[in-house]
Amino acid sequence: MAVRYTATIAWERGGASFTDLRYSRGHRWIFDGGVEVPASASPRSVPLPMSVAEAVDPEEAFVASVSSCHMLWFLALAAKEGRVVDSYRDEAWALLGPGPDGRVAILEVHLRPRIAFSGGDPGPEGLARLHHAAHAECFIANSIRGRVLVE
Repeated sequence: MAVRYTATIAWERGGASFTDLRYSRGHRWIFDGGVEVPASASPRSVPLPMSVAEAVDPEEAFVASVSSCHMLWFLALAAKEGRVVDSYRDEAWALLGPGPDGRVAILEVHLRPRIAFSGGDPGPEGLARLHHAAHAECFIANSIRGRVLVE
């Protein structure tokens, strides 16, 4: 069964001349629950002041989506095994560069979760098994070309 997800992306020129390419890349992401997120091109791609350093850029959102999906599956799978997770923190990162076809793409996403359990720690082998299962279930990871590595 297919499920449809939506997001509204809103940008306004705000009086900039536009054709000189010096317009703001700042915009908003609006989600169905009413949350609005300030967004922008990355300052690594578009120099300030045309980008907004304090906003989320698509590359950061991509990494966060992969990490969040993996975490949510990990938590569900751990709970089904009767394991109690107290905390999960992932300082994930991605590598952007030219792919085999020469086009720029996210080549790799590195997940670096640190997880605390209340008793019932699965040990290294159990942890690897849970991460492998979470990765297999994560539809975001299943939708991308680049590699996802759990460190």
